[in-house]
Amino acid sequence: MKLDATLSAVVTGGASGLGLATVKALRAAGVKVAIFDFNEDTGRKAAEETGAVFCQCDVTSDASVDAAFAAARAANGQERVLVSCAGGGNAVATARRDKNTGEIKIFPSDQFESVLRLNTVGTFRCITRAAAGMMTLAPVDGERGVLINTASAAASEGQMGQAAYSAAKAGIVGMTLTIARDLSREGIRCNTIQPGIFNTPAMARAPAQMLEALGAMVPFPPRLGRGEEYASMALEIIRNTYLNGETIRLDGAIRMQPR
Repeated sequence: MKLDATLSAVVTGGASGLGLATVKALRAAGVKVAIFDFNEDTGRKAAEETGAVFCQCDVTSDASVDAAFAAARAANGQERVLVSCAGGGNAVATARRDKNTGEIKIFPSDQFESVLRLNTVGTFRCITRAAAGMMTLAPVDGERGVLINTASAAASEGQMGQAAYSAAKAGIVGMTLTIARDLSREGIRCNTIQPGIFNTPAMARAPAQMLEALGAMVPFPPRLGRGEEYASMALEIIRNTYLNGETIRLDGAIRMQPR
């Protein structure tokens, strides 16, 4: 698929981190972009800086997602690209013993479910809306659209305390090929990027010594990933029509340790 001003894209979680890097790369190629983000202040700021359109969106809500897609299409036309970067997690052990009291505590089920709702269900909710919209378009060079999801190295090697996050991201990996097959007759591709440790705003809040140690864990290059590298992969997926149903690790060959 050609990247130019005739193309419209939606990026969820597009106000910061990997999403914002992708917005910038798409805008640099001339693509019309709508930023979906929960945070209105950072969303509007990112839109002003990049020339994108901001649509406030809570990916855990049908009504919010439907309204955001309607606003994006009113501004930019029907999207042919969806990049899903919205997500997050928590760090809670499956079951643990309190060091002081010896009390045994378990991972609250509602907290586990909330991580799946945000990451797995939120991604799928946006996919269904985007795919339905893409199906109304005439194919260009044989394809109607491209869906790009964001998983994590935790989907394969979740660290201690990442049970919910690992499950949520593994769910995204698991549904990638099935969605690609579901939409193959419509000329819509679906792929997932599985990042390792990236220098996102959330990660940047960690102490410098910790960031240096994390970077040293990566075989090569021995550093944290950069948002531009994720964005470069996303753009290549859009361009490469034969790339479909695939999960691509982007991690410098790291395999996460237990902690």
